[in-house]
Amino acid sequence: MIPQQIFFLGVDAGGTKTHALISNANGQALGLGIANAGNWEMVGLDGLLITLQKAVKHALADARLEISQINAAGLGLAGFDWPSQHDALLKAIQPLGLTCPLEIVNDATLGILAGTNQGWGISVVAGTGCNCRGLSKDGKKEGRMVGGWSEWSHEYAGGFDIVNRALRAVIFEWNKRGPSTALSPAFLNKTGAKNLDDLVEGLYIKKYALEPDDVMLVFQTAACGDAEALNILHWAGDQLGQMACGVIRQLDFEMEPVPVVLIGSLFKGHPLMTESFQQTVLETAPRAEFLRLQSPPVVGSVLLGMEQLMGKDAYQCREKLLSTAQNLLPGNFS
Repeated sequence: MIPQQIFFLGVDAGGTKTHALISNANGQALGLGIANAGNWEMVGLDGLLITLQKAVKHALADARLEISQINAAGLGLAGFDWPSQHDALLKAIQPLGLTCPLEIVNDATLGILAGTNQGWGISVVAGTGCNCRGLSKDGKKEGRMVGGWSEWSHEYAGGFDIVNRALRAVIFEWNKRGPSTALSPAFLNKTGAKNLDDLVEGLYIKKYALEPDDVMLVFQTAACGDAEALNILHWAGDQLGQMACGVIRQLDFEMEPVPVVLIGSLFKGHPLMTESFQQTVLETAPRAEFLRLQSPPVVGSVLLGMEQLMGKDAYQCREKLLSTAQNLLPGNFS
């Protein structure tokens, strides 16, 4: 039995914010720290260290602990995409002073650890970008996509991809390659362009710009029944589903009741996208079980730290960790 006075650190370092969470071996969350973006591809390795130092310092102070009292740690790091990056990232965070067992994973993997009862399955992220990860039942084999490379790797569909697809529909109306669509007046209103000629030219010469957040225009237009917008959301769900199917095949989960965790705001945008996603996944894995991530991903990193000492017994603490972490960091994390 693991003594209660064993302490675990979990970190979720993403492209927007970073959370550090400390718990004891019973799953009681003790301290929380919050810092800015920690994706090393955005802030550099030095920036990653500075962000982690800030978040971990605050979590330790909140828990009234010293770094030397941490017995194991798990870190989910955005931008950790390839095994070749492992040693450089570990070296970069060495000044944190962690001398305990430590494991790092891509931050998308945290959704599996936080969102499932036994720490295996598939996670699919659909936000500004998209990603898909998988873990085998024993946690020793990982499945993955390239993650975040869109056109280059043909992995769709985050917000940027959906906006681009919608723009294609608008351009097809303009050049008579496609039907008219309510997306056109939506984009005209957004940019202030006078007409489609002005919009298309203005986007081309960068007088106007569309952002990933403009995906909400696509959802709103689809909600009004526009056929082109609905087609785009059906396409987006299918593309995300195809990514999940690839990882399912990598891990031989086709005939398993595999948990598939849906992460990111886009899955709340319009039901058609989720329905299309699920339909595509079920064609490959008919026993798949779909879950929405309702807990902070940093819980997954604490469980990853717990696994270093407790193995899969760590998941006996999951429910308590979820509830006590929510008390420290309330809100919707999906």
